[in-house]
Amino acid sequence: MASISIPLAYKSHSLGRSPIYRPHFPAPQLHSPIQIKCSASKEDLSTEEGSIQSKQLRNVACGLFAVWAVSSVSPVIAASQRLPPLSTEPNRCERAFVGNTIGQANGVYDKPLDLRFCDYTNEKTNLKGKSLAAALMSDAKFDGADMSEVIMSKAYAVGASFKGTDFSNAVLDRVIFDKANLQGASFKNTVLSGSTFNDAQLEGVDFEDTIIGYIDLQKICTNKTISEEGRVNLGCR
Repeated sequence: MASISIPLAYKSHSLGRSPIYRPHFPAPQLHSPIQIKCSASKEDLSTEEGSIQSKQLRNVACGLFAVWAVSSVSPVIAASQRLPPLSTEPNRCERAFVGNTIGQANGVYDKPLDLRFCDYTNEKTNLKGKSLAAALMSDAKFDGADMSEVIMSKAYAVGASFKGTDFSNAVLDRVIFDKANLQGASFKNTVLSGSTFNDAQLEGVDFEDTIIGYIDLQKICTNKTISEEGRVNLGCR
């Protein structure tokens, strides 16, 4: 029986022995039961505020990895697949202000959320806390936007611009950020599970208290644009 341990530590949090998820290929089939174990370090529980915050994030992280353990569903749009035609819906960009209301963890949606080429520069109100499951975001602009507490499960954000975007306290699960511009973005206290950043610009990104899987950490640390401070917060070696 396999065991997944999710320790929460100061600075960046590494999810040891997490299941490997490859966005470009179907997830591996599981043939044995998986046991999910979550634990928090004593440092995180030293204060009442830290205890509550750590418990909440630990529960979110555990929920995500539990979904991985029982599902072999691949992302709605993989980086190697062709994208559907651009939506002709007149108010398609405004739909981000409502978001998706179902399938937050699995990227299931009642209606496609096509935000490609939309401009949300300095949007400080309408994106916060929204569920953007399986959203198509490539070539969109979110520079300076407040996207704190958003849930972006299986979103496709290749080539999008997130300069100075606030992703604090968000759940960014299996998001494809390849070739995206994330200069100065904040992932503070963010669950960053299974997401990819191939050829992304990560200068000045704040990774303080980011929760990230060990395998994902190894991949993101190969990005040469991460500042020294960012590497320290991530725990890159």
